Amino acid sequence: MRNAFMNTIFDACGKQDDIFIISGDAGLGVFDDFKEQYPDRFLNLGVAEQNMASFGAGLAIAGYKVCLYNIIPFLLYRCYEQVRNDICYQRLPVILAGIGSGITYAPQGFTHYSIEDIGIARTLPNLTVISPIDPVEAKCAARYALDADVPVYVRLAKRGEPVFHKTDDIDITMPQVLRAGEDIAILFHGTVSQEVMNAYDDLVNIQINPMVVSVPMLQPLNTEALKNILKKVKKVISVEEHYGNSGLGAILANIILLCNIPVTLSILDIQYKLIHEVRNQHCMREHFGISAEHIKKNVMTLLEN
Repeated sequence: MRNAFMNTIFDACGKQDDIFIISGDAGLGVFDDFKEQYPDRFLNLGVAEQNMASFGAGLAIAGYKVCLYNIIPFLLYRCYEQVRNDICYQRLPVILAGIGSGITYAPQGFTHYSIEDIGIARTLPNLTVISPIDPVEAKCAARYALDADVPVYVRLAKRGEPVFHKTDDIDITMPQVLRAGEDIAILFHGTVSQEVMNAYDDLVNIQINPMVVSVPMLQPLNTEALKNILKKVKKVISVEEHYGNSGLGAILANIILLCNIPVTLSILDIQYKLIHEVRNQHCMREHFGISAEHIKKNVMTLLEN
């Protein structure tokens, strides 16, 4: 996803001479070719994340389309004030490219996890929030961000994620029905996509066909589109590599309550606690109950009940 997103930004530089990329001492190998081709349109501002955000805001005021690239805790957490006051308050069209969504960086520990970033980002008016599931959605998110006249935060994993979409031409602002189904729907976003799709394949093998829906744009949310999807099923499972109380789970619970939609909602998420366990990503997903096997069992249990 990361490479698909950044390569789309790089390609746009051949057509737009106003794109400027700033790194906070992260992903250095990603920019090797770009620095040679466009040496005057890249800066590594080092381990000075708050300065990076404010510097990017200044360039945006000067007319540049700025892309800030960093690991999510150092892009959004450490410089929340600068993103809030310098970028969002002034409605500057800065792209915040956040790497390492969810527990991508397991087992490097809690300091590198991004399991509350959606909740933080959703507190900021003017900030669009996109959480792609695969390289197709990452490319579409990059195109959207390049054209946007507001700040856009895109949360990405690293690399090697499989493609789940059957076409490149999608509307990133809309929920994406990846697989048609009935009775029960699995809604998800971000890096847990591979677990969801593996669970779907296992369920199909036993003649269970859930609807599978990606929700890439979490803010602003297309509430009407989500309501229409929810009204087609009786049971809904939300799956995310994030705290459910501030992510998609909370969003769906709010819509179901306010719109009085008669569905049963089950939320599979990272449990709301500080993570002290040190395991690889697969084992962490097993531990928190968001692996393919847990998703499959949850679907079967809901259908039996």
